[in-house]
Amino acid sequence: MKVTFPHMGRMDIVVKALFAELGVEVVVPPPISRHTLSLGVALAPEGACLPLKINLGNFWQAVEQGADTVVMVGGVGPCRFGYYHQVQQEILRDTAHAVQMIVLEPPEKHMGELLQRIKVLTGQASWWRIVKAVRLAYEKSVALDRLEQELLRLRCRERRIGDVDRVYGRYCDLIDQAKNIADVRRVLAEGLQAMHALPLDWQKRPIVVGMVGEIYALLEPNGSGDLAKKLGRLGVEVRRQLYLSRWIQEHLFKTRTERRSIQALAAPYIGCEIGGHGQETVGSAIALAEQGCMGVVQVGPLTCMPEIVAQSVMAQVSHDRDLPVLTLFVDEQTGEGGMETRLEAFVDMLERRNRIQQAGLNR
Repeated sequence: MKVTFPHMGRMDIVVKALFAELGVEVVVPPPISRHTLSLGVALAPEGACLPLKINLGNFWQAVEQGADTVVMVGGVGPCRFGYYHQVQQEILRDTAHAVQMIVLEPPEKHMGELLQRIKVLTGQASWWRIVKAVRLAYEKSVALDRLEQELLRLRCRERRIGDVDRVYGRYCDLIDQAKNIADVRRVLAEGLQAMHALPLDWQKRPIVVGMVGEIYALLEPNGSGDLAKKLGRLGVEVRRQLYLSRWIQEHLFKTRTERRSIQALAAPYIGCEIGGHGQETVGSAIALAEQGCMGVVQVGPLTCMPEIVAQSVMAQVSHDRDLPVLTLFVDEQTGEGGMETRLEAFVDMLERRNRIQQAGLNR
């Protein structure tokens, strides 16, 4: 069995760690490129959302490299993600790229259900080995997310463009190579130290913008036109609430995080789960505003129903919280120039608004 999976941010490092510890051969898809997207667009239904198209391109390229099994997580609620695996399996089969599709559905009650599914997948692996592999993979996800969090905070302060990204990439590679939890934690500490050792402008008081929306668009740069980097280059500090490690905690480990408080914030506007991250988008926007964000950018794939529902109430959230909101839906036709123009106008508006507020406070 040669296992592959879809790219989503640095999830490749986490999945590799899990299966390598369990003795399963992994075929990592090539990095997402224009060719990956063109393959997915050619294979997918025209109205399918961008993540499905990119995933299909990932799988095609991985099968070409010898993969015979695709592992992905399942979805819940009325989001189309829950049907991805069936649609993708049929499309690949129709194009003579048949694979076995294994779906790790989120546990209904507790983490033991997840461990049982992994044991079925890996066959003879002992329970101790499975627990050890899951712990290492999760620790890597935490470290990667902490590095990315600092990347989003410091990118706007760098004096030489690209410095922070280069350090981030180097230490992501070192986390990938780490063999145990102690090594992961050591590399994380060194990575954070290396970022702070760069020539940074600590006197700068940047505009702070929150990013909310669909998980793939938030975690995968190719799913949003690298929106976070564009904001950083405009001198904006970016904050997010949704990271891979938090998603793992909430949906796979079934541990309590701040999700309930986010749902409570969203409840006056969206009082129930609507699939995907729709309710969480609204709650996170409010939470980020309370944490000092001066504006929020909502991003999602074109035709994403949960994000469309969230967008429909964002105007009221914006009014109630005095919070500027920019919504961007992305597909393969989205032009960089148009997106950059909208971001520049949004950031200009936030800067002008901030100057007016500061002038009022100083009177």
